[in-house]
Amino acid sequence: MTSADSLLALLEKAERDEQGLPPVHQWHPEHQGESRMRIARDGTWYYQESPIERERMVRLFSTILLREEDDYFLITPVEKLRIEVDDAPFVATDVQRVKDGGVDKLVFTTNVGAHVVAGERHPLRIEHDPDSGEPSPYLHVRDNLEALISRNMFYQLVEWAGHEERDGVTHLYIDSDGARFPLGSF
Repeated sequence: MTSADSLLALLEKAERDEQGLPPVHQWHPEHQGESRMRIARDGTWYYQESPIERERMVRLFSTILLREEDDYFLITPVEKLRIEVDDAPFVATDVQRVKDGGVDKLVFTTNVGAHVVAGERHPLRIEHDPDSGEPSPYLHVRDNLEALISRNMFYQLVEWAGHEERDGVTHLYIDSDGARFPLGSF
């Protein structure tokens, strides 16, 4: 398989990942409770403060994750259990830049193996810590669920970034799937 073929396969995988998810928004179970589960900022899933070691189990749980306002739940047709999330439920651990039909696309891979193409449907956003000014970049994954973009992947985006000067300030941006996202300025 050539490099171009493998990158195209990555784009197709991102499309399939989004289509194969359970219809969590259609489920309205009567039973609600607490799961005693937590997702740490680094993407590690815990049950009763012990890390869940089975990747397949974490991947399965990630498909039934639902966010309502600032609360997160694991939901099935019969029960809805609250889950604590320290920051974002996913972490973007890899990014590939793919050219498709002359358009640059950033394909992110999350800690649960999902592939997401940044663009209008999956925007990037940056928040800054009010005290330190340190950036926390996020990628919209699905519905209102996001992935924290790991520090290494953010540095990769900055390396690929374009820049423009406005009012004596250099603004960095990255393009993906026809959308432009600001990364910061100096």
